[in-house]
Amino acid sequence: MSGPCFKRENGFPGPVAGVDEAGRGPLAGPVVAAAVILDRRRCPRGIDDSKKLCLEARESLFKKLSQVARIGVGIADVEEIDRLNIYWATMLAMTRAVEALGEAPGHVLVDGNRLPRWSYPATAIVGGDALCRSIAAASIIAKVTRDRMMVEHDRAHPGYGWASNKGYGCPAHREALQRLGPTPLHRRSFAPVRQASLPF
Repeated sequence: MSGPCFKRENGFPGPVAGVDEAGRGPLAGPVVAAAVILDRRRCPRGIDDSKKLCLEARESLFKKLSQVARIGVGIADVEEIDRLNIYWATMLAMTRAVEALGEAPGHVLVDGNRLPRWSYPATAIVGGDALCRSIAAASIIAKVTRDRMMVEHDRAHPGYGWASNKGYGCPAHREALQRLGPTPLHRRSFAPVRQASLPF
């Protein structure tokens, strides 16, 4: 099966931006979205859904994309996740990512089945990171950006294994949460963190 292509970008006026996010599921850390407008003439080879790429491939493509594509990154922090809920915080991060492009795209292609409440012409594509090259590129930018943030946060909050688990609720992270308690970067609206915060 072939990887993501430019088929879904065709037919729209003006530059087309692909948008994807990273970090909806973790117990800690922000949700990060990226918007990417690719230059088809300078598009690097090997772009695919970030989940299908190894660390080295993602880092290499991140560097190449940063040199040849227009990129916007949007972040919703833990306080916004807890206040808005993860769905609306993700929509906020996506909106910020498109705004950070510095130009209004002619059309936006968004991974998933829902769109933010914005004025941009847009299409939601289920499984878009595996189908659409611009969305796949955005998935790489979002994941690498967030992973780097969690490695930095691991240095400030050791013991939870964020450098490897990136804040996801793996058994070692859950055990550390029970043993050490939540940090300011834990999402208290998420049940495992909320339960760990309860006095006994």
